[in-house]
Amino acid sequence: MGVKKPFESSKRVVIKIGSSLLVDPEQGSVHRKWLEALADDIAQCRANGQQVVIVSSGAIAVGRRHLGLRDGKLKLEESQAAAATGMIRLAHAYQDVLAHHNLTVAQVLVTLDDSESRRRYLNARNTLETLLRLGAVPLINENDTVATDEIRFGDNDRLAARVSAMISADTLVLLSNIDGLYDRDPRYETDAKLVPEVRGAISQYVQDMAGSSISCDGSGGMVTKFEAARIAMGAGARMVITNGLHSHPLRRLTKGSACTWFLPDANPRTARKRWIAGVLKPAGEIIVDEGAVNALKSGKSILPAGVLDIIGQFDRGDAVIVRARDGLEVGRGIIAYSSDDAQRIKGNKTSEIEALLGYRGRDEIVHRDDFALE
Repeated sequence: MGVKKPFESSKRVVIKIGSSLLVDPEQGSVHRKWLEALADDIAQCRANGQQVVIVSSGAIAVGRRHLGLRDGKLKLEESQAAAATGMIRLAHAYQDVLAHHNLTVAQVLVTLDDSESRRRYLNARNTLETLLRLGAVPLINENDTVATDEIRFGDNDRLAARVSAMISADTLVLLSNIDGLYDRDPRYETDAKLVPEVRGAISQYVQDMAGSSISCDGSGGMVTKFEAARIAMGAGARMVITNGLHSHPLRRLTKGSACTWFLPDANPRTARKRWIAGVLKPAGEIIVDEGAVNALKSGKSILPAGVLDIIGQFDRGDAVIVRARDGLEVGRGIIAYSSDDAQRIKGNKTSEIEALLGYRGRDEIVHRDDFALE
């Protein structure tokens, strides 16, 4: 294994829970004992200093029974109605089991638009960052009540991966109904072998296993888990598939239970820096003084006081080129203010931001985590 104890060394973990683990399909009820055991595991993670985010399936499975909807495939509007009914019941169940450990649950519903629209992405990221900083456990699901086919993730594997990328998580855990990735379908091939780890880019050989391996719970099976792995690893996050049918699945993971780890070639911080430096198209420029240049080179953020000029029109969350007074590029970063607001606060102290803008924004005009040196 390329990382010693990859789960235990993670500071920020996203846990995706499949519907088949959480909900009795016949009764539409939550598997309470299983959820209580998971809450024990999450409480232990928190006691170990880890931040935890939950991405949970099961809302439609719970809600459809309470609405008396028929078995089989539902119409879109029926699925949305079932989700509206089921999500409140799921949230209450999570709140109840985690409250026994004095943990606060915060419900967050998202759509694909929230991860692709730059402003909504930033709003969602900032909300999740604030909840984690305040010690809450965010509970995330797709907003099925408003999402249509065109703006849906379609499965919670990819949703969990997008969330992992959004918050720069160290590890994504997919709790499924199988041990991990097999080289062949173990239901029919008695000598099928579990693949313990996949390193770096997913090769065609590994992709081909998805077609011959057992199809697991959810709307897409192993194929969507590969897509989730690409998203997560692209953001520098490790991903693991493991069997969640047993009680205390996270505890079992730390004790070496069967699983498949997908290991990226970069950590979240490095991957984010690469993305800022090489992928984002700059929308403008900011000119900074010598003190700001030195601060950036020593790993600090850019404060308004160090900004000399703003060039171009851009929105909050856009990429900008940062230049020294002589025009040389220092690096690139994601700016926390629009060009109009940046013009108003440049050269001023952070304590003056609220008076100048009429609202309390971030102290940093470009945060060090959102900046990549040239």
